[in-house]
Amino acid sequence: MAEPSTIARPYAAAVFALADGAGKLAEWSAALANLAAVVEDARVREAVSDPNLSAAQAAGLLTSILAGKLSGDAQNLVRVLAENGRLDVLQEIRTQYEALKNEREGVVEAEVISAFAMSAAQVADLVSRLEKKTGRKVKARVSVDQNLIGGVKVVLGDKVIDGTARARLGALEAALKA
Repeated sequence: MAEPSTIARPYAAAVFALADGAGKLAEWSAALANLAAVVEDARVREAVSDPNLSAAQAAGLLTSILAGKLSGDAQNLVRVLAENGRLDVLQEIRTQYEALKNEREGVVEAEVISAFAMSAAQVADLVSRLEKKTGRKVKARVSVDQNLIGGVKVVLGDKVIDGTARARLGALEAALKA
């Protein structure tokens, strides 16, 4: 069986091309977020995976839950995914679409993990520094991990900037053992 990322790629690319051509990147981003959230609900996932439910009924269930929040094109996407038995990859389609959207808009997502809660001013300062470093607009998601002892760890795509006390102590330990 193919990986979900492989299955989702052509759908994400098609949706991105449609959205980009129509100048509706934000609208599609919202629609995919709504669809992914609905499909992640255990009750909905169970219902749409029921073999007694036809593809049209599965698509109808999703579109009725999101009544008024989906464009005609988004409803068509739901129908196509249901007919092909691919509703389970909606989250991956959304992830890949967001990556394409961010690339188009020159945005890089940063995951900021801090030992303590950061103030809005601290986050803004960090984002500003990251934007200078990367030359791109940075969209930060901040979380707290008290196991870090102190400092901040930033993940930018495949790059990690580890300024945590734990990492510094590890480097010191390695230097002392060498």
